[in-house]
Amino acid sequence: MEKATFAGGCFWCMVTPFEELPGIGGIVSGYTGGSVENPTYEQVKTGQTGHWEAVQITFDPELFPYERLLELYWQQIDPTDPDGQFHDRGSQYRTAIFTHNEKQYELAVQSKKALEASGRFSKPIVTEILPAAPFYPAEEYHQNYHKKNPKHYKEDREKSGRDAYIQEHWKKTT
Repeated sequence: MEKATFAGGCFWCMVTPFEELPGIGGIVSGYTGGSVENPTYEQVKTGQTGHWEAVQITFDPELFPYERLLELYWQQIDPTDPDGQFHDRGSQYRTAIFTHNEKQYELAVQSKKALEASGRFSKPIVTEILPAAPFYPAEEYHQNYHKKNPKHYKEDREKSGRDAYIQEHWKKTT
């Protein structure tokens, strides 16, 4: 099993696209890339710790290759937004791919270049590709939030504009 770490705005919305796929062993919502050890949600949401909200996925590369994770990741975000994702604004909601080894780094760079070359977006792709940093699991109430609080999750996701964006930029051509 390997790990993949992706920041794509609100971590609640980054769990569901990856869960229940063959080869996915688990998904943890958490924080990475910042300057505070073991940060809390209250600290991270201020945008002052330097952390991203992110998900860390444990996967079997034989059953679900990293390349497929990258393809799915790009389709969940607005890679052209430097200030957050959808209705979530601030540095903690920026997009980034945190790579755990050289192969992941190379594949992430290739996938970003392919997306840039595709002409799908008129603005530059600003998603960063960074070395994996310490990952701190979020508080328990954030884990599997969509299952624990389905009504609130669905309302929040609908209000965010994420699904409309995905439909407009990905579903009509895939």
